[in-house]
Amino acid sequence: MPQPLDTVALAASDPDRDQPWGALGLTGDEYARIREILGRRPTSSELAMYSVMWSEHCSYKSSKVHLRQFGEIAQETPVGTMLAGIGENAGVLDIGQGYAVTFKIESHNHPSYVEPYQGAATGVGGIVRDILAMGARPVAVMDALRFGPLDDADGPGDTHRVLPGIVAGVGGYGNCLGLPNIGGEAVFDTSYAGNPLVNALCVGVLRHEDLHLARAVGVGNLVIMYGARTGGDGIGGASILASETFDAGKPSKRPAVQVGDPFMEKLLIECTLELFAAGVVAGIQDFGAAGISCATSELAAAGDGGMHVDLDRVALRDHTLAPEEILMSESQERMMAVVEPGDAEAFFAICAKWDVEATAIGEVTGDGRLVVDWHGETVVDVDPHTVAHDGPVYERPLARPDWQDALQADSAESLARPADDGELRAAVLRLAAAPDLCDKSWITDQYDRYVRGNTVLAQPSDAGMLRVDEETHLGVALATDGNGRFCKLDPYAGAQLALAEAYRNVACGGAMPLAVSDCLNFGSPEDPAVMWQFAEACRGLKDACVALGVPVTGGNVSLYNQTGETPILPTPVVAVLGVIDAVRRRTPTGFPAEGETIVHLGQTREELSGSEWAHVVHGHLGGRPPALDLLDEQNLARLLVEAARGGHLTSAHDLSDGGLSQALVESCLRHGIGATVSLLGDPFIGLFSESTARAVVTVADDRVDAFLAMAASLGVPAGPIGRTGGSSLTVTGHLDIPLEELSAAWRGTLRAAFGN
Repeated sequence: MPQPLDTVALAASDPDRDQPWGALGLTGDEYARIREILGRRPTSSELAMYSVMWSEHCSYKSSKVHLRQFGEIAQETPVGTMLAGIGENAGVLDIGQGYAVTFKIESHNHPSYVEPYQGAATGVGGIVRDILAMGARPVAVMDALRFGPLDDADGPGDTHRVLPGIVAGVGGYGNCLGLPNIGGEAVFDTSYAGNPLVNALCVGVLRHEDLHLARAVGVGNLVIMYGARTGGDGIGGASILASETFDAGKPSKRPAVQVGDPFMEKLLIECTLELFAAGVVAGIQDFGAAGISCATSELAAAGDGGMHVDLDRVALRDHTLAPEEILMSESQERMMAVVEPGDAEAFFAICAKWDVEATAIGEVTGDGRLVVDWHGETVVDVDPHTVAHDGPVYERPLARPDWQDALQADSAESLARPADDGELRAAVLRLAAAPDLCDKSWITDQYDRYVRGNTVLAQPSDAGMLRVDEETHLGVALATDGNGRFCKLDPYAGAQLALAEAYRNVACGGAMPLAVSDCLNFGSPEDPAVMWQFAEACRGLKDACVALGVPVTGGNVSLYNQTGETPILPTPVVAVLGVIDAVRRRTPTGFPAEGETIVHLGQTREELSGSEWAHVVHGHLGGRPPALDLLDEQNLARLLVEAARGGHLTSAHDLSDGGLSQALVESCLRHGIGATVSLLGDPFIGLFSESTARAVVTVADDRVDAFLAMAASLGVPAGPIGRTGGSSLTVTGHLDIPLEELSAAWRGTLRAAFGN
């Protein structure tokens, strides 16, 4: 027999009722704290709200103490003061000419293993709505993906099920929205078997005056839900609330992974942008994790009063849902707006024009309370700050793992190297075909990279680039990077190396790096070794951002990424956004013509630990990652940006994974133009070292002297190493590989695994 509705009045008179706080992910102390806050036991609806809003995903309770340091970084860029930063749905940057951009990267890891297509698709949908909620038109997406081993067809990682589904979900949702996918990564490692990483990024463009924030202000203003109807999908970890526990008459199972509808999202985007243009939105919040619980509590907590909601007014697609489930549902394609009563008619008319359902479910109040009624009975009466902002904060134990010293002592510099030129040649081909380095067009060809007509650079370029203004050609560039192997060797340095590579990639395109968003993917916070890795990575990222002068605008933390007791490689993924004053002066990736001079920038050292060579050839991970000099990175970036502005460069490619060898392979194969280079010293070190602050560029002969003088003035080591031309990659005196053979190795890996 169904239990009676658990109201606030009943909770006050029934203090000893057993409640499923443990099944909802709360600890005993957390449940006791909720009772202390309320002065009584929570109703089942209040328990649902606190459980989802105090979860690791929503409250950052294990990471908050380490994330706070990002707020110490000056919230300024070389262009100007940030318009919105940490704490908002996404950071907003001034890029000049009255334009601003907003960008953010977030994870959707666990859902993407359970149901790869919908998990990845709704990850894209969620980050797009974050950008939309800032008042911006979403203009592009990117994705940083991690999978188990490529040859794990039937193993625990199930890569051959997971990867095609995730790629199809990313492409299917983004393509239907008409958003170009301009870049990202696809990396394979045993640690991601059973726990893939799907980190989705979106960037949006707005005028300064179009900025909107998540605030519930103005007593008497209406609270309007619009978009898709609410269903029982995405309740996930609170599955007990989707079972017979509350109502024996409803289904015993509901989908834990959200189900997306990109066509509804497209309507929602256009509808919302027209609502903004009409000036009828006083506050806005998208629905993501925790659904209505999040939207109502965060809007109310960020406003100047409170909120009253009639939950039975919520448009449902499943009328068996209990109030607890409505509050927790993560159904997609939904938004919440705060609207002045005088603007309501215009608001509803615009929604009707776009065939978007809209319902007033409540109003802003002045009593500082979030009150939720269900058919005339009050089921929630809380201070919204206690739900949205006053969750538990843990200083988890952390300890440098006892295996760290032995790992760092086991350096790759002592591994067996190619004994002759034949083995050197074989190593070049083997790395070109390695899963992490091979051609990713099997993936990226499923994405529309050029829809909307403003894509200037996209994969396989070092960074994606978009035109913002058609008349002035103002543009932005974006890159994401992360190296879990480097981070396992040294999480402090590894996070900095991820930032440095993304920073360098943006500069290689000719754009000036401005700001950072990050997605921090780690194992269980209850493991002191994992928390040490996390703390070190945060510290490293903050120190590097201060040194480079790039603020962290926001991001995401994803914990509990592990299979059994085995955590993933610590994987902070860093996204860097840069600005370019004229996209016509961009620098492409890949040799564009024959007869040009190839110039090597930066200093090469014997640095092989954590490298692709050590990983691919020896299956080895040990030693210390490459040394990083952030001043060298700044100088290199400045050179690349100024040289692009002056028209000195015809191409640029950073040197990172796979070293000079892989950069030459990719640069040659981009347009089928060979190269002949001569290397000083040991050719093995020259080809496979992964020293930082390096790039390889091409320069027309009449610009070489001027470019080398510019490099010298900026303190960047630079020297010609060869010329473009021919149909082979030749290292004088050591190897000559026809481009046809290189192409077969580089392009064949994913096609062999998944078909053409």
